[in-house]
Amino acid sequence: MAEATMEIDVDAPPSRPDKGKSVAAAVSNSVKSGPWVEKYRPQSLADVAAHRDIVDTIDRLTNENKLPHLLLYGPPGTGKTSTILALARKLYGSQYQNMILELNASDDRGIDVVRQQIQDFASARSLSFSTKLSVKLVLLDEADAMTKDAQFALRRVIEKHTKSTRFALICNHVNKIIPALQSRCTRFRFAPLDAANVKERLQYVISAEGLDVDASGLAALVRLSNGDMRKALNILQSTQMASQHVTEEAVYLCTGNPLPKDIEQIAYWLLNEPFTASYKYISGVKMRKGLALVDITREVTMFVFKIQMPSDIRIKLINDLADIEYRLSFGCNDKLQLGALISTFTNARCAIVAAAN
Repeated sequence: MAEATMEIDVDAPPSRPDKGKSVAAAVSNSVKSGPWVEKYRPQSLADVAAHRDIVDTIDRLTNENKLPHLLLYGPPGTGKTSTILALARKLYGSQYQNMILELNASDDRGIDVVRQQIQDFASARSLSFSTKLSVKLVLLDEADAMTKDAQFALRRVIEKHTKSTRFALICNHVNKIIPALQSRCTRFRFAPLDAANVKERLQYVISAEGLDVDASGLAALVRLSNGDMRKALNILQSTQMASQHVTEEAVYLCTGNPLPKDIEQIAYWLLNEPFTASYKYISGVKMRKGLALVDITREVTMFVFKIQMPSDIRIKLINDLADIEYRLSFGCNDKLQLGALISTFTNARCAIVAAAN
């Protein structure tokens, strides 16, 4: 019987896994497990959840090659940065990294950076011939954190390099941008997102991730986001990690906000129970559920708008609640402020009885 032999090449290097594939797999896994805020950030202008009038205006200016300097302002999580990044991807495509300079609050943006880094980027000749627009883009995120000297220095840089560079300033408070910079930019205000837009985007993420979210949980996410899409996605991701079934109670438990039924119970005590009993009951709920008095005050204030009472009493009550919330923001004693909260409702209750008589 012939004996089978097998030759082995001793000098051949041992087989190794494809390095490129392993790196790609690692990147893919990091994207899958990363924050959903970045994973579901709009990649094109068509994907931006709201503010279609603003997005369509910027899109039209880009198509007509008439893009001005931009100043986008408004509350956090309303799509300002996403809109500019989507615009940059549309303009530059694969040359995106070479044609945009992005600086945010974590970068040093003093007067030296404006005079050197920004000016060097703006004055450098563009080497990209395939882009739709030959101008470069400087993105200054959270521009309201820039010093006044840096803003005055930036004013001249914008004027000098208008032919080759467009500047996009993003901020939360437009009043912190000097008038000289505001006048050189086209301003767009990004208002908080409508509940319908937040709900639609959340439903897309829920479907993409295959989550188990009931109607009450979705409504709670929309309510707590207050028009902030970033906040809504962060709450959804945090709640999903803590509970496989996302309900209203799970959402409120994860964020530490008082449940609507708890606020109704607290409001009932404030409007009906004597001072000592109210103090005891509300202190017990605070300790048992770990609620913050500032959250209770804010939610009770919203509840006051829903109940019927004379206008002058409502005005006085809300004004007193605003004072309590203001004092709590400065770290005043919780027990004293809880007493002030109950006293405020006790006075309002006495005024309502007097008005009825």
